[in-house]
Amino acid sequence: MIWTVALPPTPTPTTTLLSYSCSYHLHSANFSGIVASGQQSSFAITSSKMMSQKQNHTKISDNTYPTAVNGHKTFDPMRGSQLRVAYLGLPGTYSEDAVKKAYPNSEPIPCDKFEHMFQIVELGVADRAVLPVENSLAGSIHRNYDLLLRHRLHIVGEVHVPIHHCLLALPGVRKENLTRVISHPQALAQCELTLTKLGLINVAREAMNNLRDTAGIASARAAEHYGLKILEDGIRDDPRNVTRFVMLAREPNVPGTGTDTPFKTSICFTPYKGKTVLYKVLSAFACRDVGLMKMEIRPHKKCPIWVVDDVNVGTIKYFEYVFYVDFEASMAEIRAQNAIAEVEKLTKFLRVFGSYPMDTTPWCPIRENRDRVRTKSIVKLDNEKVD
Repeated sequence: MIWTVALPPTPTPTTTLLSYSCSYHLHSANFSGIVASGQQSSFAITSSKMMSQKQNHTKISDNTYPTAVNGHKTFDPMRGSQLRVAYLGLPGTYSEDAVKKAYPNSEPIPCDKFEHMFQIVELGVADRAVLPVENSLAGSIHRNYDLLLRHRLHIVGEVHVPIHHCLLALPGVRKENLTRVISHPQALAQCELTLTKLGLINVAREAMNNLRDTAGIASARAAEHYGLKILEDGIRDDPRNVTRFVMLAREPNVPGTGTDTPFKTSICFTPYKGKTVLYKVLSAFACRDVGLMKMEIRPHKKCPIWVVDDVNVGTIKYFEYVFYVDFEASMAEIRAQNAIAEVEKLTKFLRVFGSYPMDTTPWCPIRENRDRVRTKSIVKLDNEKVD
């Protein structure tokens, strides 16, 4: 079988702002492998449930290695080359920033669709994919949650990327000459108040075509990469704007025991119907002191309606849902294994996406980082003058 990767054409400044400059946050994984010899029984739960919905994908390689985040490796020593990492968009996007943070020495592979990212990892064209799953302002990226359930990749890590929007235009364009701004709808929404104060009209996904009255929203690095001018730096309405990305691989991460690194595990399940079933599922974690960090609910697309026939009340139709949950523990821990074992008894479908180290990097807005660097430089110059 020959599979061709459709990559975007060579970018120009106008087309880059049109489609990719803010594609980072619109858009999360399974862990069915064996972590250690003593943990095979707990993971048999996952593998047995996954086999019922098995999909045939071409398996390229069994040799994959952990990430560069929190002390993980970046290179695959068996191949002797850099990891190839898929991301959405073009150079200069926030997704590429996430790749550089997760795998500093990797070879980035741009893709024009999220679906392509999954496919090229499954087929061995790429070793990893860096996928945005939620933004602190826009919320969860539902499309990517659906893709996680459809495909058979594993979450092996996460990174948080601060978002720092800039108002960009072609060289020579002045801010007072602008009449409208183009970008992704989510980026426009995150800068709505600022753009309103500037008196600019928001237009989603429209080509600039060398228009002298049009600006775009993207990062400062995108402006540098494509030769654009920054008219306004830091135009987002809320500086606490962060996008969470997860790293995907063909093989699961292997969490160790006795490590001080905090781990997170992502799962999804569909509970049996009943008035107290969901309560019992959540209690399985609470009784073992396993903290839940996130819960996302999505419609069950393959089985959207559940029908119950009752002679007393007639036919009842319920919506079916898939619950996505992140909890603060590793599957190497007995408490997590016992919790999953109990949840398995209460659900008709259960899948473990992966156990992986949390991104514990201290966060602060990008502009504050720049100001700190500038302050340190001034202090250093002053010290040199005193000396």
